[in-house]
Amino acid sequence: MLSPALLFAGNLTGKVTFEGTVPKPKVIDMSKEPACAKSYSTPPTTETVVTGPSNALENVVVYVSQGANDASAPPPAATTLDQKGCRYRPHVVALKVNQELKIANDDPTSHNIHPLAKTNREWNKSQPPGSPPITAKFDQEEFIPVKCNVHPWMHSNFAVLKTGHFDVSKEDGAFTLKDLPPGKYTITAWHESLGTQTQDVTVGAGATKPITFVFKGK
Repeated sequence: MLSPALLFAGNLTGKVTFEGTVPKPKVIDMSKEPACAKSYSTPPTTETVVTGPSNALENVVVYVSQGANDASAPPPAATTLDQKGCRYRPHVVALKVNQELKIANDDPTSHNIHPLAKTNREWNKSQPPGSPPITAKFDQEEFIPVKCNVHPWMHSNFAVLKTGHFDVSKEDGAFTLKDLPPGKYTITAWHESLGTQTQDVTVGAGATKPITFVFKGK
């Protein structure tokens, strides 16, 4: 039987878009790692700002920053980060505080996963090809840039959040925050280079509330 909070819960659905001239991505030179370079029919590019159809903006973390009950346990399922073609997949990983993270290496070469944490403990672990996944947890809320010490073009971001109500915008800019009890919330959208935005919204019982974020080029 559903709890009263979930029985009358609502959802937030929305889209993130980009306004202005999209920064031109830089071509990545993987010539020193031919095993990875051959994975691409055209030269890969950086993913600092990734846009899709109709100026949709990808890789934006949208989450409830105020108003939610954050006392719930982390999800039992681990979230994952893969290294494939000498790239991090996905580029942005969102997870709840103390949720398990599994990091896999699908490449025929070694990587070094180095989260540049400041609030959490910073660590740097080598992962040879064929080795088992690295597991990790973070016990403090923080946005953490991640790099590979072996391949300087490899970058990712860990968004460690107190709340379980979060999503990362997809190729079409879409996101959904589910199962929000009726009430008032502050919603924050974070992008690694374009900054943060917030909006206050009220979610009604059983309602689906639309919300949009527009990031502008610097």
